[in-house]
Amino acid sequence: MSRASLNKLVLSGLFIALGIIVPMVFHTFSLSGSVFLPMHIPVLLCGLICGWQYGLAAGILVPLFGSMLTGMPPIFPVATVMAFELGTYGLVSGLLSNKKWNVVLSLIAAMLAGRVVMGLANIVFLGLAGKAYAFSAFISGAFITALPGIIIQLILIPVFMTTLKKVRVLERLVQ
Repeated sequence: MSRASLNKLVLSGLFIALGIIVPMVFHTFSLSGSVFLPMHIPVLLCGLICGWQYGLAAGILVPLFGSMLTGMPPIFPVATVMAFELGTYGLVSGLLSNKKWNVVLSLIAAMLAGRVVMGLANIVFLGLAGKAYAFSAFISGAFITALPGIIIQLILIPVFMTTLKKVRVLERLVQ
């Protein structure tokens, strides 16, 4: 295993841990996960920094490990649906970061793709549970309720990535 691969693996583990710990901190202060999206930032960063394979794995593992270790989110259907959504975030952000896309455009594309996958997963899993999933519920949950978290992601992640590039940390970690 190359040094870069080992560094990406270790960083992915760090992002997975952050994806479990940060939501616990938010819940400690009664901050809603569905509003502030604390699991999303570590997964998006993992995709952007480590690449699509690591981002995809982190996105799938974070909600499932979070559910198993803390009980949040509930394993079905929320954590299961989130595994598809966050896996898509990590995959798309990682693919687009390799194409040298602007970070903000990569984030927007990843968030839109992840939300489409989340909507489709909700249709399937809620359908299996005998429950309906209305388009209005999709729009409300994916965009309206989550708007503060989306804004936070679109501000913090580019600032974080720019800072890492300016201090040349990324070159040393993943290359």
